[in-house]
Parts: sequence; structure tokens; C-alpha cells
Amino acid sequence: MRILTFAAVVEIGTGLALMIDPAIVGRLLLGAETTGAGTVLGRCFGIALVALGRACWPSGEGAERGAAAFRAMLVYNVLIAVYLGYLGTAGHLKGGLLWPGFALHALVSLLLIWKGRGKA
Repeated sequence: MRILTFAAVVEIGTGLALMIDPAIVGRLLLGAETTGAGTVLGRCFGIALVALGRACWPSGEGAERGAAAFRAMLVYNVLIAVYLGYLGTAGHLKGGLLWPGFALHALVSLLLIWKGRGKA
């Protein structure tokens, strides 16, 4: 599953960036400053993304584990695309990576749906 591997790599990369410097990710993604509790929460979110990416990394451990990873990555990408879209419209945030991030997560969601449509 190349799309699942791609999604896992992107989430691990984003998670590592958040763990290292949540302020720069906040500026690039949301066009907003991250301080205090936002920095701590950004790093917690980064840890969660690394864990999600690792949990969703495709492996040869059976179809059931692969299906669970597939569903987890699909749910994450759909929800984060919706949330980024909300932040860009109703939240009026305007970071340079907000809409590309929205588009990437929406595309990955569609590709995962496309890939999984024959498995339901």
C-alpha cells in the first residue's frame, strides 16, 4: 500500500517537525505564533503524529493489522482536512502551508477511500 506508506512518512515528518520546533510549524501552517501552552501542546501533537505514522506503517503482520492502520490513517486525514478547512475559512487563519496542508490531507483521504473501496 504505497498511499499508506506515503501518509505515514508525511505524518512522521510533520510530527518530528512539531517536536523539534512547534513555533515554526505554527507560523508556516497557521500564520500564528505559538507560545506557552501552545508549544507544549504542539509537541504533544507531534508525538501523537509520530506514533500514528509508526502504527500505520505497512507491515506483513496480517490483513487485520493492515486494515486497522488503514482505517486509522483514513480517519485522521479526513478529520484533519476538515479542521484545516475550518481554520482557513471560519477561523480566518492564513499560514502559507494551511491550504496546501488541507489539499494534501484531502487528497490522501480521497486516495485512501479509492484504495479501500474494493475492500468493504
